[in-house]
Amino acid sequence: MLDFLAANPDQSGKREIARAFGLKGADRAWLKDLLGEMTDSGQIEKRGKRVVQPGGLPHVVELDIFSRDRDGLLLARPSEWPDDGGAPPLVQVRTKRGKPSPGIGNRVLARVFPAKGGKGPAYTAQVLKKIDRTRDTVLGVIRKAGDEFRLEPVTRGEPQLNIAADALGDAKAGDLVEAEPDRSSRRYGPPRGRVSAVIGSMASEKAISMIAIHAHGIPNVFPDAVIKEAEAAKPAKMSGREDWRKVPLITIDPADAKDHDDAVYATPDADEKNPGGFIVDVAIADVATYVTGGSAMDREALKRGNSVYFPDRVVPMLPERISNDLCSLREKEDRPALAVRMVFDASGKKLRHSFHRIMMRSAARLAYTEAQAAIDGTPNDKTGPLLETVLRPLWDAYAALKKGRGKRQPLELDLPERKILLKDDGTVDKVIVPERLDAHKLIEEFMIQANVAAAETLEARRKALVYRVHDAPSLAKQEALRDFLRTVGISLARGAQMKPAQFNNILSQVRGTDHEELVNEVVLRSQSQAVYTPENLGHFGLNLRRYAHFTSPIRRYADLLVHRALIGALGFGPEGLTKDEEARLEETAALISTSERRAMAAERETVDRLVARHLADRIGADFAARISGVTKSGLFVQLPHFGADGFIPVSTLGDDYYVYEEAAHALVGQRSGKGYRLADRVDVRLKEVTPLAGSMLFEMLTEPGPMPQGTRSFHKSKRRTGARSGRASTGRGRRR
Repeated sequence: MLDFLAANPDQSGKREIARAFGLKGADRAWLKDLLGEMTDSGQIEKRGKRVVQPGGLPHVVELDIFSRDRDGLLLARPSEWPDDGGAPPLVQVRTKRGKPSPGIGNRVLARVFPAKGGKGPAYTAQVLKKIDRTRDTVLGVIRKAGDEFRLEPVTRGEPQLNIAADALGDAKAGDLVEAEPDRSSRRYGPPRGRVSAVIGSMASEKAISMIAIHAHGIPNVFPDAVIKEAEAAKPAKMSGREDWRKVPLITIDPADAKDHDDAVYATPDADEKNPGGFIVDVAIADVATYVTGGSAMDREALKRGNSVYFPDRVVPMLPERISNDLCSLREKEDRPALAVRMVFDASGKKLRHSFHRIMMRSAARLAYTEAQAAIDGTPNDKTGPLLETVLRPLWDAYAALKKGRGKRQPLELDLPERKILLKDDGTVDKVIVPERLDAHKLIEEFMIQANVAAAETLEARRKALVYRVHDAPSLAKQEALRDFLRTVGISLARGAQMKPAQFNNILSQVRGTDHEELVNEVVLRSQSQAVYTPENLGHFGLNLRRYAHFTSPIRRYADLLVHRALIGALGFGPEGLTKDEEARLEETAALISTSERRAMAAERETVDRLVARHLADRIGADFAARISGVTKSGLFVQLPHFGADGFIPVSTLGDDYYVYEEAAHALVGQRSGKGYRLADRVDVRLKEVTPLAGSMLFEMLTEPGPMPQGTRSFHKSKRRTGARSGRASTGRGRRR
């Protein structure tokens, strides 16, 4: 069995294994028991519907190329590898003659295969796509330094470069530039460099997000061919569409939204066989009408993967002519859409659904706060006429769907999202936590149901699609969570895979207690990361068997793929998925998952840089903070008012010898038994700020607190004497 799994990583589902070994009838039950025993013994582990050898790589993975072997073949390691997963496996990258090959320093998307024989790298890889180019340049800001100039890098740890006046090109002090290190410069003394590209002035309002855009290689300028194609697009015709222009669909979005890709409408079901039921319509902008497979706009949209949202700007996936005009479901204007009509009973159970390619006309554009105010008793001139005919039926339908959600028991984490508001000059004004209204929850639940309907329809038609999957937490993470919960007095029985309802039960036990924030944070960290894949692994967080993204094709390429799949499966027109696109779904899913992670990192780093710049003149000031991360080397703290992180080195914590307790997410003093835990509220003092890197160093002002019983790593008899104060232990005795 192990030999078969090693040789056939892409055929490791129970059905494929049974077929390969010729197992039928009762033998399939025996196979299920065997796989269960092998899982329990640690010989294999389950990933969705597949089984793999522990520590193995998925069939398609991102690799970082770092060296060559004696034969000149490229060597790589996976770009991401769990901290508790041991050493990452070595991969030998093979290239084909006549095709451009990657080099050392490149990141690639590759299909990997277990290597034959017991010597050398564990895997060989076939490159599917180069993700980014070798970073031969340093991104930074030009500063005046005497008679010369100096490049201050935006990434902490990058070397500063001395730039001679004749190596500046068109750059001047204060410009964000890319510079090439001079490899021929003298060996000793500061390295020198030459400006290769001027990106823009750091004095501009959008300078901070510009750093993240270029640091992460996010495409932000549309090629001429894409703009030309977008400008040439004409409004969609009625041909081949149902006329829904009299259906009073409305859009409900943030007040500052510039594009509107979803509209909703609900009405009580008149069918006497469905008493108390509702018919819910969700209409989504028909982007596939304008962005066809293989076109210039399509290639650029795939390259971007998704829109990226910064506090000061949006880097859109599609040109403005498409996203803000032809595809935006504007009020009182005809727009093409792909709609799903869903019928629910009084308990929120979906009875049936159907998809339609339509022409619609939005009856109104409302903000979340505006719609909520009308329901709460204060309608305005716009919402007043819609209150009884449109808004109340929507809320009544949501009340039914909420019952269904309650039975489904999705994971209910309480982690408020912060939003940074900027002044006109691009600096931070304030950070707010927007109120979570029923209007938000209503739209969210309607969109979830529409996404499920899309996945169900494509599965029923046996059509390939890209799922949005969220795998269950690994057994290792569940075990770590059990160890942690024990430190806060909560016991978690060992057993089979946990369900979302069990996590919700844990969260309910700590609601309103001192441990609420801590437990919410640790439960979040125990979860897997959601990704796109053509293999259905279900969505653990939403507690759904199948789920696909369908509702935001203006800003997510995954949704556009699902639209094309539906158009092809239902015979709605010629814009369906081609066979070539279907064959590349695995590669495409991996690429857009990468784009999503890239966007998240860029957005987070931009917030850190904005806040660091905002606080740069407040060195020595004291702040209320919350511990957001615990490591052997120190504590990460978040300033709740600003939503950005800083760091406190363990060596500055005081005169105790602090030990990292992984299970408790804590640093514990060896002598005192007191320490600091994840989510603790503390007071800190700002010591150092590096605005370009978005980094802040703090000093701890709050004394360490008592730790729960069982979190101390050393018995008093095993204390080390004469240890340097504040240093974390890295020796053998770190854990009991």
